[in-house]
Amino acid sequence: MIQSFDIAIVGGGMVGLTLAAALEQTDLRVAVIEGKEPSPELNDVPDIRVSALNRASEHVFKNLGIWEGILRRRAAEYRRMEVWEKDSFSRIQFDSDSLGQPDLGHIVENRVIQLAALEKVRQLPNVSLLMPARCQSLAVGENEVWLTLESGESLTAKLVIGADGSQSWVRQQQDIPLTHWDYGHHAIVATVRTSELHHQTARQIFTPDGPLAFLPLSEPDLCSIVWSTEPDKAKVLMEMEHNYFCQQLSAGFDCRLGMCQLVSERAVIPLKMRYARDFVSERVALVGDAAHTIHPLAGQGVNLGLLDAASLAQEIIGLWQQGKDIGVHKHLRPYERWRKTEAAKMIAAMQGLKETFDGSFPVKKLLRGVGMTVMNQLPGVKHEMMLRALGIRGNLPELAGPGDN
Repeated sequence: MIQSFDIAIVGGGMVGLTLAAALEQTDLRVAVIEGKEPSPELNDVPDIRVSALNRASEHVFKNLGIWEGILRRRAAEYRRMEVWEKDSFSRIQFDSDSLGQPDLGHIVENRVIQLAALEKVRQLPNVSLLMPARCQSLAVGENEVWLTLESGESLTAKLVIGADGSQSWVRQQQDIPLTHWDYGHHAIVATVRTSELHHQTARQIFTPDGPLAFLPLSEPDLCSIVWSTEPDKAKVLMEMEHNYFCQQLSAGFDCRLGMCQLVSERAVIPLKMRYARDFVSERVALVGDAAHTIHPLAGQGVNLGLLDAASLAQEIIGLWQQGKDIGVHKHLRPYERWRKTEAAKMIAAMQGLKETFDGSFPVKKLLRGVGMTVMNQLPGVKHEMMLRALGIRGNLPELAGPGDN
């Protein structure tokens, strides 16, 4: 028997589930296809894959009834941010009080976000969860898309949405080319316990090898680290004995939080920029990492993807209310123009920031120091920059506004 849907979302991670939840107020029949169901039991030590959710993402989750599920599981707000360069006077600081905000964001495990969104989506009568399930083939017809699953089941949809990550199967099936480059860095992620308390402060140091971030978690001496460095050095660090790795980590961080102790495994992630040539084609759309990936320097990748989901849902709902075909390419073009512009801006900003801190040439280092000092002392510039990072400024979808929550 062939199941018929209006929308098939391939990928039931954070972004795909958020998109499904955003279609709650419609009578659109939605299928979410995900290959792996997340374990509902959280470990005592947080997972090593975390995201820094900004205010825009918080608003999206509050408006969708997901935020409470995140807080009930585990989330850590941070109120201050410190950024500095190793062996330099370059530094800049932010705090939520100066911005009139309760916090600067929350550090949340990716699985916590997925579980909270999954809890919401399971309550929706118009959404069918096919989990675990994997797609085998995709064929685009004039009025619908045919999907065959590895189980042999088949389904049709007016629109297929690829929310299936950086190696997107949907994008590959459509032969959508990528603009991409290797950042020349690998990121080591882990969870560490520090001898000094983090005081709800996110910290990042720029070193000659790359940036190192300590992100505060829910326990006062627990941090998630993201250590970006050259591939060869990352390989050496990954092979180091635990105690020696912790010594190198503490020294690399200027011992800002004292000595560190690993409390999790380490993982390494190659860092690449990806930007799909097309975010939409006939009866297909891409969101999140399927459409773009950026350097984790400012922690904006997940926020960008969640805004993709909210923006696409807004466009789909508008088409549905007007009785228009939600899968026609020309109808989806406003979403593509909107989100390609926002993604390009973020890619350019991250590349500019990375290039600014590349190299230790004395004159360049001096200019960085002067620039950061001036920025730190110009409240108007710093204020505007942080409001944009928080997701309070910019071309935002309606779900990213404060709403009635």
